[in-house]
Amino acid sequence: MVLTVVAATETTPEIVEAVGRLLPLLSSSPAPSAGQVAEMVDSPATTLFVARDGENGPIVGILTLAIFRIPSGVRAWIEDVIVAEEARGQGCGEALNRAAMAAAGAAGARTVDLTSRPSRAAANRLYERIGFVRRDTNVYRFEVDE
Repeated sequence: MVLTVVAATETTPEIVEAVGRLLPLLSSSPAPSAGQVAEMVDSPATTLFVARDGENGPIVGILTLAIFRIPSGVRAWIEDVIVAEEARGQGCGEALNRAAMAAAGAAGARTVDLTSRPSRAAANRLYERIGFVRRDTNVYRFEVDE
């Protein structure tokens, strides 16, 4: 598999379909609508990276990078790294992460953070292998009523 990773610059039906197809591999969250995918693609705070099998082949992975300024500097956060089952173990996750890390650095981010469930052993090995260091911190979540 020859991978091509690019930042999505426009929302296409193919990208909307790929997000909807890949998201269940990671989360039970409902798939975003085409409008919600467009919000991600159009936002200056987020970049949706897509990995293709070849230059014009099918989308086999996605990653979302958020870049934001806080009082201590520019930070970046990687979310929703999802690789299709048929593309796992072939460098797709690494290629997506490296593209995001390069974009974060180019934007002046001091750090790039991510979280990963302990049960995702292969993903955790990848993150450590490419240079992420496990932090001694607590992650908290507050569920906002809709």
